[in-house]
Amino acid sequence: AHALTDENLTKWTSAYSISDNKAKNIALILAGNIPLVGFHDFLSVLISGHNVLIKTSSNDQHLLPFLAKYIISIEPEFAKKITFVEGKLENFDAVIATGSNNTARYFEYYFKDKPSIIRKNRNSVAVLNGSESKAQLVALGEDIFRYFGLGCRNVSKLFVPKDYVFDSFFEAIFEYQDVIHYEKYANNYDYNKAVFLMSNFKLLDNGFLTLKEDSSYASPISSIFYERYEDIGDLQKRLDDENEQIQCIVSNNLAPNSIAFGQTQNPQLWDYADNVDTISFLLTI
Repeated sequence: AHALTDENLTKWTSAYSISDNKAKNIALILAGNIPLVGFHDFLSVLISGHNVLIKTSSNDQHLLPFLAKYIISIEPEFAKKITFVEGKLENFDAVIATGSNNTARYFEYYFKDKPSIIRKNRNSVAVLNGSESKAQLVALGEDIFRYFGLGCRNVSKLFVPKDYVFDSFFEAIFEYQDVIHYEKYANNYDYNKAVFLMSNFKLLDNGFLTLKEDSSYASPISSIFYERYEDIGDLQKRLDDENEQIQCIVSNNLAPNSIAFGQTQNPQLWDYADNVDTISFLLTI
């Protein structure tokens, strides 16, 4: 609701030349990791003048159809431009598909003859240097715990200086302790903690989140990986080299194109997933 203001929509679309070219049929295969995760693709197809064929995830089947009905109630012309597909996708000119690295390989093969955007696994990271305020670390908790950490824009990895002490971090995120009262989250916490301990991994633990030193980006639910760095310049180069694995970087401007603490799940309309300009893609079909 905050994003879809007239001012924001105008600012977003004014960067493009959207004409009345013949509408094409664009297929969307949506992920279901967080609610309405495919809404931006849905909006992009409609605002660029095309028709949308939507294959929803089994985990997110209600919100987008509800919003589609709402849009149609305001502008009935959209009724012929929005189609939800339950069976096989057919009669489309291009596709935007989001999934895991494994499903992406399938998508790339299956849609090799169509213009496409295929999205794979990505994770978000935070770069700390110890100068962060308590308010910023509390806001970082929002980046970590919103949607239980299931989104690609959720922070799943921390980079900290070699002598960093986590006391201030744990104190700040204590505000999110109620997350452990959600049964599915608690089950993940118990399971993943047990697996780590049985493997003799050293953990930092506050009763609802574990921190594990690990070079990977994708941590399991209820856990955050961390890695210590010695030189911020070397870290910046690594993040640049591995940018295809990273969706967002949160920091006090310690890395290029950083996002402010607490803002990863509040993207602007012009903040494209994987830095792929969806509107430009749709206007070239």
